[in-house]
Amino acid sequence: MVPGSQRRVLKDVLPFSVFLMDSFGRRHNYLRISLTEKCNLRCQYCMPQEGVTLTPRSQLLTAEELLMLARLFVREGVNKIRLTGGEPLIRPDVLPIIAELRKLEGLQTIAVTTNGMNLTRLLPSLKKAGVDLLNISLDTLAPAKFEFIARRKGFHKVMEGIEKAIEMGYNPVKVNCVVMRGLNEDELIDFVSLTERKPLDVRFIEYMPFDGNRWNFKMMVSYQEMLDFIKQKWPNLEPVPGEETDTAKAFRVPGFRGQLGFITSMSDHFCGSCNRLRITADGNLKVCLFGNSEVSLRDFLRSGATEEELLHIIGAAIGRKKKQHAGMFNISQMKNRPMILIGG
Repeated sequence: MVPGSQRRVLKDVLPFSVFLMDSFGRRHNYLRISLTEKCNLRCQYCMPQEGVTLTPRSQLLTAEELLMLARLFVREGVNKIRLTGGEPLIRPDVLPIIAELRKLEGLQTIAVTTNGMNLTRLLPSLKKAGVDLLNISLDTLAPAKFEFIARRKGFHKVMEGIEKAIEMGYNPVKVNCVVMRGLNEDELIDFVSLTERKPLDVRFIEYMPFDGNRWNFKMMVSYQEMLDFIKQKWPNLEPVPGEETDTAKAFRVPGFRGQLGFITSMSDHFCGSCNRLRITADGNLKVCLFGNSEVSLRDFLRSGATEEELLHIIGAAIGRKKKQHAGMFNISQMKNRPMILIGG
């Protein structure tokens, strides 16, 4: 860490901010911001069966605080921000927040991860405000099973949202599917078939352990097992080249309009190329999804910290980021937030 005057000189020399680079040389240019802890679904892998205790509203980041932090991160080199939850689209001021983010010079991409329940109604306004990318969670193509997994009805609303996103020109529309043995691993072929005529990027996510989701190794279907199963149907499945920092291993069935991918956090981690940081709805910085170390940027903000002081705090947290996560069995024994309180 160097004094402010020197830091500005270094920024002109170095290709990336020293504050957003960790001790392993990873450059963190992708920030995920949780807008809310609330959700209108209760998905089994995300929300504990007994629910969660919500943070009092006064302890959540205000729109002004959130935007101030976003400006700081973008100034230092973040060029992609993803808005998550809970369910981000139930936050009343989500549209003005996106519109303000769109004004940030240097921010190339604004993405939203949503369960799709409110998407059809909000999509025209979201696009107008400046949303570039959409990720929609959908774990089954069977309405009754959807209700079992999500503990709420809503399958047809989500499907309608996906169709509306395609209609409005989002290409690809990313569909996130958490695969759980005994629940939906029998639908892999059906999901891949969706990519034949639609510009979808279906991403199969290995089931991950978080507080309260009763993770069990036996329920996890590995990337390799999923890939082998899909190749029985499409042996000519071909890999799709991607960026070094991509989280998904991408594939395509030749002749299909869309593609598929696998997020292999458990069986084949991609920690070495991690470029992601997270800010929770209550203002904590998480440098690793599976780590239980957090720093309250909210508390420093409200105690009057300057931007320079905030940068030193952020830089120190990133500097402590470990080379890789602890492995799925250790993670399953570690204290961490439920997924809904981190930001899906």
